[in-house]
Amino acid sequence: MNQQIVIRDEAPEDILAITDVTVAAFATLEISRHTEQFIVEALRAAGALTVSLVAELGGRVVGHIAFSPVSMSDGTQGWFGLGPVSVLPEFQRQGIGGVLIREGLARVQALGAKGCCLVGHPEYYRQFGFVNPQALGHEGVPPEVFFALSFDDHVPQGTVKFHEAFMADGSAS
Repeated sequence: MNQQIVIRDEAPEDILAITDVTVAAFATLEISRHTEQFIVEALRAAGALTVSLVAELGGRVVGHIAFSPVSMSDGTQGWFGLGPVSVLPEFQRQGIGGVLIREGLARVQALGAKGCCLVGHPEYYRQFGFVNPQALGHEGVPPEVFFALSFDDHVPQGTVKFHEAFMADGSAS
């Protein structure tokens, strides 16, 4: 990749491109319910997109990442959910997702976040410091695909609940 990747906050004019990137990124992923674009829209509509970044290459939006607040059953505050993260298929495996994840994590940490969690590929997220926590999980999610990254060495115990926007499926709002 010869061009410079620009990571920046989403702007209103990026919304359609973000939807297109998200749809394309998950189109062939068998484990996807193909609702990721609706989740991003619902998070945005609820004012729950705490951090929403785009990756731009040559003036074109080629990637996106979202961070939103989560709640913990033990009452721990200040944790966020990472996801979805999307990169156009023709730009995948070139490091753009990693750049988005690192910058997004830095941004939520700068906002005072205590940690971040996600549901994702068992091999991929370890490189960013995420682990499968023994005492924390998400109902209905296998432990090998649930990850957490504490910024203060405290990992909540119990269950995490992502924002209700994660139930969005594109049906009538």
